[in-house]
Amino acid sequence: MDTKVNVLSNVEHELEVTLSYDEISNEIKDAYKKEGKAISMPGFRKGKVPMHILKKTYGDAIEYKASEDIANKKFWEIVDEMKLEPISTPSMTDLDFVRDEKLSFKIKYEVKPVLELKDYTGLEIEKPKFKVKDSDIEAEIEHIKKSKAMFEETDTVGDKFHRITVDLQRKDKDGTPIIGSKSENIAIDLSDPGVAPSIVEGAIGKKIGEKFEFNFVDEHKHGEETHKEEFFYDAEIKKTEKLVFPEENEEFFKNVSNNKAANYDELKAHITENYQKYFDQQAESIFKNNLLKKVVDNNEFDPPKGYVDLLATRMVDSEKEHAKRHNHPSMSDDELKKQLYPRAEWNAKWQIIMEQIANKEKIKVEDSDLEELAKKDAESTGIPVEKLVKYYKDSKRDTAMLEEKVIDFLVENSKVIEVDPEQKSKEAKENKDEN
Repeated sequence: MDTKVNVLSNVEHELEVTLSYDEISNEIKDAYKKEGKAISMPGFRKGKVPMHILKKTYGDAIEYKASEDIANKKFWEIVDEMKLEPISTPSMTDLDFVRDEKLSFKIKYEVKPVLELKDYTGLEIEKPKFKVKDSDIEAEIEHIKKSKAMFEETDTVGDKFHRITVDLQRKDKDGTPIIGSKSENIAIDLSDPGVAPSIVEGAIGKKIGEKFEFNFVDEHKHGEETHKEEFFYDAEIKKTEKLVFPEENEEFFKNVSNNKAANYDELKAHITENYQKYFDQQAESIFKNNLLKKVVDNNEFDPPKGYVDLLATRMVDSEKEHAKRHNHPSMSDDELKKQLYPRAEWNAKWQIIMEQIANKEKIKVEDSDLEELAKKDAESTGIPVEKLVKYYKDSKRDTAMLEEKVIDFLVENSKVIEVDPEQKSKEAKENKDEN
């Protein structure tokens, strides 16, 4: 067997192979046995046609078909032996089979390009510093109290802490009712921040059976254009209910905080701590995303198209499975692929860059890393360490761990620039207005 790897480009190689007929004779014999089971001829039962007649009558077709299967099988055997690492589906570019003489074939495949990495350490990366606002905490406590509140029927809407049931009639700006635009028994929680202020103002002080008017402006975008539409309504109150909040005692605070707080101040401190943890996690996530984006931008290249297509197809399958599992409507495969393709392309670039950073910086996942993880998981799952290690290897957990190690390396070798997200947003708006 003669083998040769032709380098077609930095992302595409071709394996050229020539095998003598003797080297594939066993596979050819197997092909005759397999195909012969389904062949019948006059004077012979199905599967009982003598070999010499099979070869004379169907030999060319059987052997040529077998040559394609043999070429594909040999390709993957050589890939394992030579550690060629194709990253997408290979394609056969040439097949030359001469019966009783030889089999030659060429198979083209994509490889990850070798990059001249640059500018991936010492980067200054912005990280938002989110601050917990008292208004956020007060709103959260208000929400908690409302979730435990009861509704008690009343005759009058005394304040915003009421729920009203109304019949609505839409009208035009001149006050004329719009036919077919009446809605009945619509419940509105006046304490909901999303309720238009004109509804709250119009309802307060009203009794069952009384009416009030309100209007609001709906603003939404169509592409780059902003559309505004004003709505006018007459509302008739059919029912009013007052929010009755629970007594704020020790039992209440322990109940809503899972025994973490016994009074208002402790609950406020508990919620503030949780908010800050969440904000810190979000800030860290944004920082890492900014860092990886910068690394990829600094090492721009065109990833192998087949590799990108492969990742995009996996993403499409994942999205479809998610939609099916949650009973959500799903777009067509083509629409999904078009939508997901930019993300697949970025992921392809990052994976290639990440692996080459790992090689350059000698970052590895050792068996000891997998064993350490397995020991932790074994305590909670009860699965033996050896089985967990095997599962991690089979499921490519070491690849995910390598990525984690590379990201940790990049974080350690970058500089954090903390920014006030509100101030940055304000400056961005001002710059946009100036332009």
